[in-house]
Amino acid sequence: MIFDLAVIGAGIVGLATARAFLQHAPHARVIVLDKERSIAAHQTGHNSGVIHQGVYYKPNSLKAQLCVQGARQMVEFCQQHEISYARVGKVIVATTAKELPRLELLYERAVANQVPHVEKIDRAALNEIEPHAAGIAALYSPNTSIVDYKGVSDALRAEIQAHGGIVQTDARVTKIQTDATENKLFTPNGDYPTRYFVNCAGLYADALARLCGIEPNARIIPFRGEYYFLKPAAQALVRGLIYPVTDPQLPFLGVHFTRTIHGSVEAGPNAVLAFAREGYGWKNINARETLDALAFNGFWKMARQWWKTGVFEFYRSLSKAAFVRSLQTLVPDLRAGDLERGGAGVRAQAVNTRGELLDDFYFAESPNALHVLNAPSPAATASLAIGEYIAQKILSK
Repeated sequence: MIFDLAVIGAGIVGLATARAFLQHAPHARVIVLDKERSIAAHQTGHNSGVIHQGVYYKPNSLKAQLCVQGARQMVEFCQQHEISYARVGKVIVATTAKELPRLELLYERAVANQVPHVEKIDRAALNEIEPHAAGIAALYSPNTSIVDYKGVSDALRAEIQAHGGIVQTDARVTKIQTDATENKLFTPNGDYPTRYFVNCAGLYADALARLCGIEPNARIIPFRGEYYFLKPAAQALVRGLIYPVTDPQLPFLGVHFTRTIHGSVEAGPNAVLAFAREGYGWKNINARETLDALAFNGFWKMARQWWKTGVFEFYRSLSKAAFVRSLQTLVPDLRAGDLERGGAGVRAQAVNTRGELLDDFYFAESPNALHVLNAPSPAATASLAIGEYIAQKILSK
């Protein structure tokens, strides 16, 4: 059988893409392939679960458009499928006068992006919302919510299967053969001919693009984000979400506090260069993948610009005291004894040949295929909108 569409990668973006395509073409033959034994095993499954509202992103960027649209769709999807979510609100806190211009920039972006109900608040209002947060001013986003994206992914898979689609796990794509009319995707457990495919392989998206014979002008560089959990006795220090003012030159949000849908409170993540694409800990080292990154000229251009930041992230990863000091700028009452080690995720961050960390979603095309080459946060929030965006691109062909 020849499939009309194959999606490589059963993370939330890949599943949302298959679901959106089937909504428009309900009789199409669609398959989702994933190398793992379960869906949502990497970025989706290690996500902190925030439904972002679109405050941070440059106006008119894909991130801004798809995040605002996707946040609304995500809440509607959760209501439709009876998936638990909670509207807990978020404060973005300026702790010094030097951060006030950046806070104002974020407010201007939120207004331009039509983020609902975002407001500037003073110290007194901040203390009412988050009594233990330090700050001289803040932005308040009351609509920011939390959810379990693994649960969302399970619901997406169920919808795909209900429409006749297939979600095939334990199916690593090792070779791609293309011609004018179709592609053939080779896996150890069988070959899958398809008229069109979408590469949503996350941490390996650029490697799969190269299997098609195209050389994207960006490379995936993995950054590990490590978390601590607040012990139950300290969880009252955080009511919702407490974030710092971000550096607009970097696509990371800084260490922050996140109340999760499961009742815990996460503190983090940092952004540590990983020595494997699936490098969830210091012991996870893949020499071939590390050498591949070091051979990329864009990596060294990035390193020259950001080496001081990178060294600090390594230090903060290895020193709990340094991690605690960063968190105390937001919540001074926090103590080292309030924290216990949590998990980690790995962000698939694209870096271009100029050494720039790509700030927007990035797609590339090859014959009969589309490659999602940069879809870090807020991709989970925006996943339903990204899936629709990709589906429309496919249908237009």
